[in-house]
Amino acid sequence: MTKEVGVGQAHSKIILIGEHAVVYGYPAISLPLLEVEVTCHVVPAETPWRLFEEDTLSMAVYASLEYLNIKEAYIRCQIDSAIPEKRGMGSSAAISIAAIRAVFDYYQAELHHDVLEILVNRAEMIAHINPSGLDAKTCLSSHPIRFIKNVGFEELTMDLSAYLVIADTGVYGNTSEAIQVVKNKGKDALPFLHSLGELTQQAEEAIKTKDTVKLGEILTKAHGCLKEIGVSSPEADVLVETALDHGALGSKMSGGGLGGCIIALVANESQAQELAERLEEKGAVQTWIESL
Repeated sequence: MTKEVGVGQAHSKIILIGEHAVVYGYPAISLPLLEVEVTCHVVPAETPWRLFEEDTLSMAVYASLEYLNIKEAYIRCQIDSAIPEKRGMGSSAAISIAAIRAVFDYYQAELHHDVLEILVNRAEMIAHINPSGLDAKTCLSSHPIRFIKNVGFEELTMDLSAYLVIADTGVYGNTSEAIQVVKNKGKDALPFLHSLGELTQQAEEAIKTKDTVKLGEILTKAHGCLKEIGVSSPEADVLVETALDHGALGSKMSGGGLGGCIIALVANESQAQELAERLEEKGAVQTWIESL
């Protein structure tokens, strides 16, 4: 049995702190962006759906149909996404989640959370070869996620009465290239990676004690470390400096780097709105404001 239209939605994510150091066994903290969403509509088609390209959307649909044991599906997908691609905001994971939900909704099949997570991670293997699962986990959660490689995930409680401004540099991030930059630095990168690990632990404590001033200082120090190991970009550095010059408690690049987004912590919503305007004046192609 099918519906006229199957609908699935998912939200975005952003890394607060711990990128790159997480590859070497240190913790990372990722935040769901509940207001930045993607919607997938599955609608009838005159011709059967086929796996033409190995991208996450295609693999998500393929994995869903395989699980449901549907051999021939006369469907097509329509994606409406507010999540920019290759910006460290979990675009591929969110699209996969939305597509899987839409396929199951179209066929009126029950979708358990553990099945959804398995299917999303299967699709993500195509996009990222060896994904950590952090994007999928955060895009599936309404809570911040703490992740340690080979250890696992833990949901965090966050109630800071503060705001996070996310700004898109307009430059595609390149995680694989950035990881190689860190590898090429060899032993020279280790002190900075260790510092990032310690800063992430300090950030977790600041979140627990609701010390936003301390958290802001930690974020700015983390940007300094990421800049030293060569994974920031001129565009990101300009936006970070702009945020700090306009009253942000702290600011840093977010994600793999060499482009992508920056984040800035501010005390209240009016400051967040004003800072978002300043960042766009300085070259940010888009900004988002998230309540923490």
